[in-house]
Amino acid sequence: MSKVVQINVKPNVLGEHGLPKKSVEYVFVSKMGLDGDYNNYRTDTKNRDPDMAVLLYPKETIDELNKEGWPIQKGDVGENFTITEIPHSHFSFGQQFHLGECILEITIECDPCHYLAILPYVGEEKINDFIKTMMHRRGWYAKVIKEGRVSKGDSILQII
Repeated sequence: MSKVVQINVKPNVLGEHGLPKKSVEYVFVSKMGLDGDYNNYRTDTKNRDPDMAVLLYPKETIDELNKEGWPIQKGDVGENFTITEIPHSHFSFGQQFHLGECILEITIECDPCHYLAILPYVGEEKINDFIKTMMHRRGWYAKVIKEGRVSKGDSILQII
């Protein structure tokens, strides 16, 4: 069964980007995203686009990247929900999922960016290779259809 294996947030800290994110046990999800989470790109560049309120990322993609030599941990690539049992390729635009009390709708595939150079195992010297590696493996953005609480371990059920 698909479930939330980790919930990740990063508060707004002057001079820091929105990754890596840290694990929390539960969170309230509003139309603008997770309480306690701040995303510079979404806020500054995308004008708080509600279609990018939440980022979902499969644990299976982390496992694949680990096998390829990238020591990614949950929360490293800026995802809000690290999930399991739904591969990246199984998401598509318009799908809706029930997580905890929330309903999310998939909106945009997330492209890798240069902010990933912040990760200690990437850095400026490996960022171009990492971006190529992460293409079509960075996760999916979703908008919030129904607000509510999500807890670690909650199941994810596809609605549409």
